[in-house]
Amino acid sequence: HAVLQFRHVVKKDEWGEKKAGVGLYLLDLESANGSWLNGERVEGRRYVEVRGGDVLKWGESAREYVVLQPPKEQK
Repeated sequence: HAVLQFRHVVKKDEWGEKKAGVGLYLLDLESANGSWLNGERVEGRRYVEVRGGDVLKWGESAREYVVLQPPKEQK
């Protein structure tokens, strides 16, 4: 099993200022067949950030899922 979850995250920019936002994350729940992000197996019980254009795959399935995100709003 795996979970796709939106999480509130705080990151520091290049000047050390904190920037808060919401990001999409994948969490593999130590599944027997694994979860794959862009062709690499995701380590169990670790949140991995998912971005627009990333390809997700579960287990031995031939199906691949491409993450689509709306364009960022311009200020």
